[in-house]
Amino acid sequence: MTPTKQRLVDAALETLKQDGYAGTTARGIAGRAGANPALIYYHFGDITNLLLAALDETSARRMQRYEALLEKTETIEDLVQLARDIYREDLEAGHVTVLSELIAGSLQHKALGPEVIKRLRPWVEYTTRSIEKVTRGTSLETLIPAKDVALGIVAFYLGVDLLHQLDPEESPADRLFDHASRLAPALGFLANFATLEEENT
Repeated sequence: MTPTKQRLVDAALETLKQDGYAGTTARGIAGRAGANPALIYYHFGDITNLLLAALDETSARRMQRYEALLEKTETIEDLVQLARDIYREDLEAGHVTVLSELIAGSLQHKALGPEVIKRLRPWVEYTTRSIEKVTRGTSLETLIPAKDVALGIVAFYLGVDLLHQLDPEESPADRLFDHASRLAPALGFLANFATLEEENT
């Protein structure tokens, strides 16, 4: 990516975070990038393509981080901690905010919807693999529909981020992660106990 395109992508990300989809304009993005608005159309064709390129950029950055964290994940307790770490990092980086804003924008511009859904799939696939990794070889492997649970987790992330934007002082995420942390050891024990019982029968 050329330096000019990179500046425009970075400016688009920051504009979505600060001003939301409704407040994101070619003039605003170009102003943040220190560029002429015409360069948006020269490099990306239109502002929608630029916003999707910005989403691709932040998704690639975050997925690289996710994969590094997943390598250290072995148990259900690890998975809960992984989810907490990812949520906090994404909140600080504004990644989920960017995605949420584009989802909101797709309600007004229908052509944007399929493109956003396409970019959600790697999130669901990653979450599915994470669940499968910690349940493999246990009784939960057949009891938990990993992909369905993964869809629920992704929806949870988006919903919690929306609540946080509406009321930053009263986000339920930390309380929910605390509950999950307390339940995880018991769930892991039951999964392993049931597996041992099956092996001994």
